[in-house]
Amino acid sequence: MSKAFTRESDDAPEIPIRPLRTSALPPGAKNYLTAAGARQLRDELNDLLNTERPTLAAISNDGAAKSRLAIIDDRADQIQETLRSATVVEVPPAPHDEARFGAIVTVRNRQGEETHYRIVGVDETDIDRDWISWLSPIAEALLNARIGQKVRIKLPAGDDELVILAIRYE
Repeated sequence: MSKAFTRESDDAPEIPIRPLRTSALPPGAKNYLTAAGARQLRDELNDLLNTERPTLAAISNDGAAKSRLAIIDDRADQIQETLRSATVVEVPPAPHDEARFGAIVTVRNRQGEETHYRIVGVDETDIDRDWISWLSPIAEALLNARIGQKVRIKLPAGDDELVILAIRYE
């Protein structure tokens, strides 16, 4: 086809369509965040809006910059919605002998393996760091447990029993 019959904008790189983000929370569940998680999200939002976005907006004629700008806008919108709907949970007062939201719980399974789980909000979950959502089956078993207590958990690989060895907060 001749270039005479195309619009100049047809040659521009496509900007990705912004899909609607659905919440990872079940309907009616509160969006809890640790104080550190809320601080981290505010810092990320500040960086996106005050550093990255202005830099990319200055080179708005570049197609790659426009695409990256759309991604930054999506992430900023996501963070703003998370912060708007969040309930920030502070560290509970001492003694820390009971697992609550934000706790780092050290457990031992039946095989003698020790793991440190941190119970965090849905938007803070990081499986690689063993940060588990307060809505996960493991967190549900750990919440309100005390040091020395045994809790049963149901996993896809089968049931297990965990012994609570330690509870601490950051």
